[in-house]
Amino acid sequence: MRVAVFGGGYAGLPLVRALERTLPEEDEIVLVDASSTHTVRHEVHRVIRRPSIAEDIAIPFEDLLDRADHRQQQVDEIDPEARTATFADGDTLEFDAGAICLGVETEFYDLPGVREHATPLRTIEHAEQIHEQFHETVPADGHVVVGGAGLSGIQVAGEIRALADNRGEGVTVTLLEQAATIAPSFPADIREALRDELDAQGIDVRTNATVERADDATIELAEDDGIEYDQFVWTGGIRSTRAVGTGRPQVPSTLRLTDRVFAFGDAARVVDVDGRGAPATAHTAVRQAPVAAENIRRLLEYDRTGDGGFEPRLKRYDYDQLGWLVSVGDGAVAKVGPQILRGKAAVAVKRSVGAGYLTSVGAVSKAVDLVREEFDLGTKSDDPDSEPEALDVSDEREE
Repeated sequence: MRVAVFGGGYAGLPLVRALERTLPEEDEIVLVDASSTHTVRHEVHRVIRRPSIAEDIAIPFEDLLDRADHRQQQVDEIDPEARTATFADGDTLEFDAGAICLGVETEFYDLPGVREHATPLRTIEHAEQIHEQFHETVPADGHVVVGGAGLSGIQVAGEIRALADNRGEGVTVTLLEQAATIAPSFPADIREALRDELDAQGIDVRTNATVERADDATIELAEDDGIEYDQFVWTGGIRSTRAVGTGRPQVPSTLRLTDRVFAFGDAARVVDVDGRGAPATAHTAVRQAPVAAENIRRLLEYDRTGDGGFEPRLKRYDYDQLGWLVSVGDGAVAKVGPQILRGKAAVAVKRSVGAGYLTSVGAVSKAVDLVREEFDLGTKSDDPDSEPEALDVSDEREE
């Protein structure tokens, strides 16, 4: 039998690795992803300040897969009922069971000029563009505006603030949020800690600020005449990929979309065993993967036996938020249980999470490289001509 997994991110890659361990050797496992590499997306924002980290967070699928076949193709359409996929080049793929883990794309809400003038942050290439644009277009007393104060926006603003500070520049960094508070989907205590961290780093935060349009120099807001900028970054929303269709489909705690097709991670709205909606985070995607893998295994085993009895009982996903972790430039805010951490403790948690994930997917050498980069043994400046500096272990900063 053939199992097709569409998308090799935080949902798809752990699923494929679990299927490799649990399905019989005669079953074919196909991972479809347009990229040749798996990207550690929760570290992508760091490339804005340190392009060198890109090599540590992009791991070739060929180094991560055991017996699964990686097809590097762009998915154009998936028919979950017919269990077929059509690719951009016209090729098709039929499968006996599958999983849709294609993630999401940036949503610009058809705001005039925003797509044309703002850079999103979904990929390493986007982060590299933001880095280059900062150096090419932002003067020493310039203004960078980040639209959207969710997790991505907060982390982007922190990286740009640190990038400017490291070069001794008086750049203003403004973070815009349409809602009344930053990180509106986060618990109140971590929202407060994040706001304190942003304020401490000198980031200008404007809530109740609704972007209506933009041109090459000005962002117009619903509440006033707008603001001028030198660089504009947009992290204001997400939407489904074209292959999934309009809107992220809702799936129950079994993650089952149709008879033999599952959807989870960012690609779906998952409702857990207690009726709670799971947030679109790396943590939830990784922890949903074993549930999907076990359910696919049970259904394929049932199909193989052909006994005509009742279908097996499927495993159900139970959302458990172990904590939150958000980088803000050289600092971080972490929530572990009821406790909020900042400073050295939060940064230490951040380091361990990044390296721990890489180890979990089999990229041990990359985990070592990431830790080395985090501790900055021989600090790398964003200026390639600068000399490395020694690490000051007494410094509270991440570097």
